[in-house]
Amino acid sequence: MSKLWIGAYALLAFVAVVVLNLIYQALFRAFNKTRPPLVFHWVPFVGSTIHYGMDPYDFFFSCREKYGDIFTFILLGRPTTVYLGTKGNEFILNGKLKDVNAEEVYSPLTTPVFGSDVVYDCPNSKLIEQKKFIKFGLSQAALEAHVPLIEKEVMDYLAMSPNFHGTSGTVDISSAMAEITIFTAGSALQGEEVRSKLTTEFAVLYHDLDKGFTPINFMLPWAPLPHNKKRDAAHARMRAIYVDIINKRRNAGDNVPEKLDMIGNLMQCTYKNGQPLPDKEIAHIMITLLMAGQHSSSSISSWIMLRLASQPNVVEELYQEQLANIERTDPNGPLPPLQFKDLDNLPLHQNVIRETLRVNGSIHSLLRKVKNPIPVPDTPYVIPTSHVLLAAPGVTALSDEYFPNAMAWDPHRWETQAPEEDKKEDIVDYGYGAMSKGTSSPYLPFGAGRHRCIGEKFAYLNLAVIIATMVRNMRFHNLDGKKGVPNTDYTSLFSGPLKPTRIGWERRTAKNI
Repeated sequence: MSKLWIGAYALLAFVAVVVLNLIYQALFRAFNKTRPPLVFHWVPFVGSTIHYGMDPYDFFFSCREKYGDIFTFILLGRPTTVYLGTKGNEFILNGKLKDVNAEEVYSPLTTPVFGSDVVYDCPNSKLIEQKKFIKFGLSQAALEAHVPLIEKEVMDYLAMSPNFHGTSGTVDISSAMAEITIFTAGSALQGEEVRSKLTTEFAVLYHDLDKGFTPINFMLPWAPLPHNKKRDAAHARMRAIYVDIINKRRNAGDNVPEKLDMIGNLMQCTYKNGQPLPDKEIAHIMITLLMAGQHSSSSISSWIMLRLASQPNVVEELYQEQLANIERTDPNGPLPPLQFKDLDNLPLHQNVIRETLRVNGSIHSLLRKVKNPIPVPDTPYVIPTSHVLLAAPGVTALSDEYFPNAMAWDPHRWETQAPEEDKKEDIVDYGYGAMSKGTSSPYLPFGAGRHRCIGEKFAYLNLAVIIATMVRNMRFHNLDGKKGVPNTDYTSLFSGPLKPTRIGWERRTAKNI
């Protein structure tokens, strides 16, 4: 058979598949009244993957206009039901464990990076205990102690990095913030031994491990691809480094309460069944903390700096806020080192972070596997076990219904539109401390429910200290008269700015203050 005939048969088969798919969709719309509307698509399996992957928010808003808040689309062959709005957040993110499951969705992606028996590679009850263990590093006392460590890391970087050599210049701010945030996360959450390695072997290992967080790994996490081989080698080496630190401490007897850091704390932790936390799991939790402490902070801090460069007047407002609200021995002298108590006196700093999280949230979709058929309250719909549920809290954060002129970045909006207070009935304890379920709010930058990020307070603190230190030492501006900020890069799991991300900077001096 000639290649021409083979091509003709292939084309005919493709057309037949498309036609059958269109017939199926027509019959689905006509006769299936217990399923949410299906988003129209030409090609089976591919479905709406391309539109969703290129611009999730454009996809969500356009589908909401056509189908309402509840609809199903095909994501690489997987029926994915989206439920937008605060009711959708409540339905999905506060779903019962017997009905919805995060582990089955995320474990294939996260386990090769974080390691076995932690996070999504263990029962939720065990994850709850692990969250309780790491709250040691997120206590009030720990947060207060983190401030000088974070400030020192930023000051050292601004003094020694080639990115900020001289009195003025340009910088790829995304790359710079990625470096700064791994140093701050390492110093605050990891301990001296790990921090000392971040400028040498760990830098390469972290980069290789980070490559495991690619969208293709949702489908092919174990494929023998080059980036996966590097990921696996990096994980094995990083685990060995942590285990070596643990063994050296144990052999030296250096595990006394007054010297506790996170590793020392975990070495003393015991599960409810009496089992001490194994060294392998300590290493995997430490890898998770390093990745979690850096990823979102890197993305959001890059967006903050790009926003500030696009509006230099806000940079000056932030600087003046520090001059006005941070106590100085000499009213005309330099600003003193930051303290934890200073952060409550810098509302514009907090609002810049809050507004950037609203407009440029780093995670656009939160997924759950359906374990039992779930009726959707006040609708005729029942979601079957063949579906994955998708919540998109960023949609409410970007809706004019809740935030007038929602697409505009305006940190001053929070002066009159304060974040909703946690309602008493929304407070719940999943086993690692009381917290808000959060789903009643249209603003959920750290998720909601039992999987709400417990590092929220550290993230705000880390970002506030980084930004305060940057603006008291530097001015920033866009290059060549450019306005606005770059578009969003949705090819990564964490939605950072699309490169290039170069901005201009100028050091503050006694002459130009």
